[in-house]
Amino acid sequence: MAFQSQSRDVPQVMLSVLFLALMIIACLWIVQPFILGFAWAGTVVIATWPVLLRVQRALFGRRSLAVIVMTLLLILLFIVPVALLVNSLVDNSGPVIQAITSGEMTPPALEWLNSIPLIGDKLYSGWHNLLDMGGSAILAKVRPYVGTTTTWFVGQAAHIGRFMLHCALMLLFSALLYWRGEQVALGIRHFAYRLAAKRGDAAVLLAGQAIRAVALGVVVTALVQAVLGGIGLAITGVPYTTLFTVIMLMTCLVQLGPLVVLVPAIIWLYWSGDSTWGTVLLVWSCVVGTLDNFIRPMLIRMGADLPMILILSGVIGGLVAFGMIGLFIGPVLLAVSWRLFSAWVNEAPMPGPAENDALEEIHHPDDTHI
Repeated sequence: MAFQSQSRDVPQVMLSVLFLALMIIACLWIVQPFILGFAWAGTVVIATWPVLLRVQRALFGRRSLAVIVMTLLLILLFIVPVALLVNSLVDNSGPVIQAITSGEMTPPALEWLNSIPLIGDKLYSGWHNLLDMGGSAILAKVRPYVGTTTTWFVGQAAHIGRFMLHCALMLLFSALLYWRGEQVALGIRHFAYRLAAKRGDAAVLLAGQAIRAVALGVVVTALVQAVLGGIGLAITGVPYTTLFTVIMLMTCLVQLGPLVVLVPAIIWLYWSGDSTWGTVLLVWSCVVGTLDNFIRPMLIRMGADLPMILILSGVIGGLVAFGMIGLFIGPVLLAVSWRLFSAWVNEAPMPGPAENDALEEIHHPDDTHI
């Protein structure tokens, strides 16, 4: 009887696990449209939680007023730049489209093609032969690519629509997390403790530190470099400053740096004969391009004591694997895994005298034992 009471009903266990797995999959399927927005909101709230506490203290301890202020700040940081970018694209593309449709726009001669070594003459003659054949010939050359280009633009419009939807969800979830952040954090820590006791709780705390380190070290550095680079472009008279500033922000986030945009702008200034402003932008670009070597390590150390190579590898790998949200997911996964592995290795017992003698015998065997 004791043996029968201790035996387990294997089919019952298997069916219970299967039922729980199906419930989890069904729940994830239902909340799938909100996962990305909630992930963005979680990273933003974790990174800006100290700012919320300071704002709350400044507003006489009123959490509701602090949540309103932080939500307005998020709108200024996320919605306004996107609106400026779209407005800049519309304003700049309108005159070009009107000139093309009215026939007022004449193709350039492109005399500088002759200066290209080896292939410059062929490019120049081919371009002018195309111009001599008239607009119908140019349209015939371009027509095969019109359908592909239209499809690409439609796809980009869909991406922009999804991006705006995720931004709206991010703002909504951020306000909710700001309002009940302590309760949510306590629930997550309780769940992690149930999974892995103290080690699970430590992993949750480390994940929060890693998110804050990335927000401080990577995002803030990218914002500083993009804004300073945009100021340099505006002062030196480079057109489409807003568009180029947003592109610089993206290149800085993916760790390519602002020089990807600034160097072509410098070349364009020198090419157009404005060597004075070209030199000014060159000096300014040297300063902006090297700021990340000083700002990023200092800010990352303020967020968490993690190796720099771990953070940068997580940023680049996470961006490739998960998209923009991977900027935070990648470093968090690497940082938590590295800390757990390090703690597991350090828990190994130190060898005693007998084990040391055995290891010494293995590495330096005595000739008499052969």
